[in-house]
Amino acid sequence: MNSSIYICPMHPEVQQDHPGNCPKCGMALEPKVASAGMDEEEGAELRDMTRRFWIGATLTLPVFVLAMAHLIPAPGRQSWVDSDISRWMQLAFTTPVVMWAGWPFFQRGWSSITMRHLNMFTLISIGVGAAYIFSTVAMFVPDLFPYTMQNHGKVAIYFEAAAVIIVLVLLGQVLELRARSRTGSAIRALLNLAPPTARQVAPGGDHEVPLEQVIIGDWLRVVPGDKVPVDGVLVEGYSSVEEAMITGEPLPVEKSVGDKVTGGTVNSSGSFIMRAERIGSDTLLGQIVNMVAEAQRSRAPIQGLADKVAGIFVPSVLLVAVLTFGMWMWIGPDPRLAHAIVNAVAVLIIACPCALGLATPMSIMVGVGRGAKEGVLVKNAEALERLETVTMLVVDKTGTLTEGKPKLLDVLPTCGLDAKEFLRLAASLEQNSEHPLAAAIVRGAKEQGIVFAVVRNFRSITTGGVIGVIDGLEVMVGKSDFLRNEKIIGLESLEASAVKLQEEGKTAMFVAIDGKPAGILAVADPIKATTKEAIRELHKLGLKVVMVTGDNRRTAAAVAKTLGLDAVEAEIEPAGKVAYVKKLRAEGKHVLMAGDGINDAPALSEAEVGIAMGTGTDVAMQSAGITLVKGDLRGIAKAIRLSRATMRNIRQNLTFAFLYNALGIPVAAGALYPFFGLLLSPIIAGAAMSLSSVSVIGNALRLRNVKL
Repeated sequence: MNSSIYICPMHPEVQQDHPGNCPKCGMALEPKVASAGMDEEEGAELRDMTRRFWIGATLTLPVFVLAMAHLIPAPGRQSWVDSDISRWMQLAFTTPVVMWAGWPFFQRGWSSITMRHLNMFTLISIGVGAAYIFSTVAMFVPDLFPYTMQNHGKVAIYFEAAAVIIVLVLLGQVLELRARSRTGSAIRALLNLAPPTARQVAPGGDHEVPLEQVIIGDWLRVVPGDKVPVDGVLVEGYSSVEEAMITGEPLPVEKSVGDKVTGGTVNSSGSFIMRAERIGSDTLLGQIVNMVAEAQRSRAPIQGLADKVAGIFVPSVLLVAVLTFGMWMWIGPDPRLAHAIVNAVAVLIIACPCALGLATPMSIMVGVGRGAKEGVLVKNAEALERLETVTMLVVDKTGTLTEGKPKLLDVLPTCGLDAKEFLRLAASLEQNSEHPLAAAIVRGAKEQGIVFAVVRNFRSITTGGVIGVIDGLEVMVGKSDFLRNEKIIGLESLEASAVKLQEEGKTAMFVAIDGKPAGILAVADPIKATTKEAIRELHKLGLKVVMVTGDNRRTAAAVAKTLGLDAVEAEIEPAGKVAYVKKLRAEGKHVLMAGDGINDAPALSEAEVGIAMGTGTDVAMQSAGITLVKGDLRGIAKAIRLSRATMRNIRQNLTFAFLYNALGIPVAAGALYPFFGLLLSPIIAGAAMSLSSVSVIGNALRLRNVKL
C-alpha cells in the first residue's frame, strides 16, 4: 500500500498524496497507512500549534492587561490607561498574534470559502478578522467613523478580543491534538510489538537487516528473548513462544518444525530458524494495526446527523451575524456601529461548530482505541453503532463455543481386546486419514505412548470411514452407516451406546475388526472454559443466544443444554446458516453472528454485525465488522458494552454541542440586553467556544477508562 496517502480523520473521502488541511473541515490530514513514523508526524503539528499558543499567549497577556486596566480601580484613574501609547502597544502586540499565531486559521477559513465548504474556521477567521481590521482602521483613520463613536477623537478598539480569541482557539487545537495523540496510543502500542530489525540467515553468516528489507521466503533466525519479526513457519529448531499478544494466554506455546509463528510474539527459550511467509501489512499484526487505524477514521451513521446540521448551521450563523449587525445598527444604542460589530463578532465566535464537529469522531477514535487494548478490533464505526441495537446472537459451535480441537475421551472395546490394544489398531489405521476426528484419535494414542503398527491395503471412503489390514486383521473405523455398507451386522448394541454418548455432546466412531463390531471411540470438541461465563454475560445484556451448527442434533442439543442456550439449529450447511440469518432479520430481529471458519463468512456478511474469532481464518475476519483477537466469546460482551458506552458518549456530546449553540447564539446576539443590559464580549464568547470543545474532548476521553 502507498504510505504517502494522507486522509482527513473526520472526512475519510478526502485524500491526497501530500500533507495539508482538509478543505471541508480544516483539520490536518494524517497518513492513511499506520506506520512507525506516525509519532513524528503527529508530534510535528502538535509542536507547531503548541509553539504558536505559548508565543501568542505571551504577547496577548499585555494586550489583555492594557485593555482591561480601566476596570481596576487604582490604575484606572491613571492617564496612561487610555493613552496613545497603550493603544499603539495593543496594536503592536496583537499584530503578530493575529498575523502569525493565528495565520493557520485564516488559511483554513479562506480555503473553506473558496472550496465552498463552510466550517468552524470560516466563522473564526471572519470574526477575528473583523475585530482586528475594525480596530486597526480605528487607530489609523478614526475620522472615518461617525462622531457618536468618537471619544476625544478616539474610537474604541478591540485588539484584546482578536488576540484572546486566537489564543483560546489555539488552546483548543492543542488539547484536541493531544487527545487525538492519546487515541493513537493503541496503534503505537501495536506497532511497537514488531521488532525494528530481523536476523537474516545467509551463506556468509547471520546479519541484521531492517524489518522493511525482509522479503517472503527469507530464512530468519530468532534467538531466545527476541520478538518474531514476521509471520512464518519453523524450518529448523524447537522453542516455546509467548503468544499472549494473540491468545491472551500467559503460558508459552511449544513450537517445532512445520509450526506457524506470528510476528510480534516473543521467543522465550530455544533458538530457531523460520521462513518468512507474510510481511509488512500482510502479517496478522499489520492487519490488526490497519484495521484499528481505518476504524478510527471511519464514520458512524450518526455522524450524518451532525454533518447535515453543520451544513445548514454555518450559513445560518453567518445570516444571524448579518441580522445582528443590522438590528444593532438600526435600533441599537450609540455607538451603534461599535455595538453592531462587537455583537456580530460574538455571534460568529460563540457559534463556532467545533464541538459539533468533534462530537462523533472523538468518541469513535477513543472507543476504537479502547476496544483494541481489550482485543476487540472494530473494522468500522458503522459496525460499532449497529452493535448497540442487536437483540440476538447466532453462533457457530466449532471454534466459537468450543475449542475447535477435538479430543479422544472414551475408548470402549466390546470384542475382548484391552483398551490399549483396541486403540492401537484404530489409531494405526486413522494416522493415514486427514479427518479432524481421526487426528484426535491419533493424538490420544500418542499421549498414551502407543507405538503404531504398519497398515496395508489402506482405503479411505469420503464422509464414511477408513479400512486397512493391520497384523493380518481387517480393521474398519467410521460411521455406523459406513460399517453397514461394508456388510458389518450386529451394530444395534453399539448404536444404543452411541446415543448416550451423543447426548453427552460426544461424537461416536464405530470400529469393526475382522468383520465383527469391536467397539466405539468417543471424540468431543471441549467447550471453551470461558464460554459458560460469556453466555451468562450476554444474557445479562439482554441478548438471546442461538447455536447454528452442522453437527448432529443430539450432540448439538447436549452442548446447548450444558451452556443454557436459548435455541439450537443442527445439521445446517453453510448456505443454511445464511438462510437462517436472513429469516431472523426478516422477522425483525437485529442479528449478531459470530464464527471463525471459511464456512461462516457468508453468514457473517449477512448479519447486521459479524464478529470473527481472531483464532479463525482470514476470510472470516475480512467478512466481519468486528474481530476478537483472543477468540474468547467474552469479547462479544465486551464489544457490546463498548458499543453502548461509545454511542451513549456520542449522544451526550451531540446534545451538549446542540444545546450550547442553541443557548449561546441568542445571548451573543444581544437577546439579554433589553432586559438586563447584558452584552456578551467576544472574549467571553471565545472562551465559551473553547470550553465547549474541551468539554466534548474530555467527555470522549472518559471512554479510555470505561469498564468492559
